[in-house]
Amino acid sequence: MGLWGDFKKFAVKGNVIDLAVAVVIGGAFGLIVKAFVADIIMPLVGMLGNGDKIADRFMVLKPGKEGEIYQSLSQAKEAGANVLAYGHFIQTIVDFLLVAFSIFMVIRIFEKMKKKEEEKPAAPPEPSSTDKLLMEIRDSLKK
Repeated sequence: MGLWGDFKKFAVKGNVIDLAVAVVIGGAFGLIVKAFVADIIMPLVGMLGNGDKIADRFMVLKPGKEGEIYQSLSQAKEAGANVLAYGHFIQTIVDFLLVAFSIFMVIRIFEKMKKKEEEKPAAPPEPSSTDKLLMEIRDSLKK
């Protein structure tokens, strides 16, 4: 069959296509949750503190020049200061937790829908021709 034929056979399998669709949708879903966290959740969390963005929080380990004070993380980095950008780390953890929780909730909803579908009683099977004939005989005997 050859390399190309084997590849075509592999690529058109349903599982590969399903996986590709899941990766694309998962990536888009991740972007939605990340935007939700960055634009809605984290500003609200920042307001609980001093109003700054959590991602911009930092601690100067060694200033670029002795005695310099930095008003922002970008200013400290531009000056060559050695900084511990812990706010970005916290932001990343919150992003991860919310993405993981969102995916958990979606999977949970799908599992409940799947369970309800499985619980539906199956329609009784159609009687065979022999069963139908026997039912007719029974009905006529009753009369």
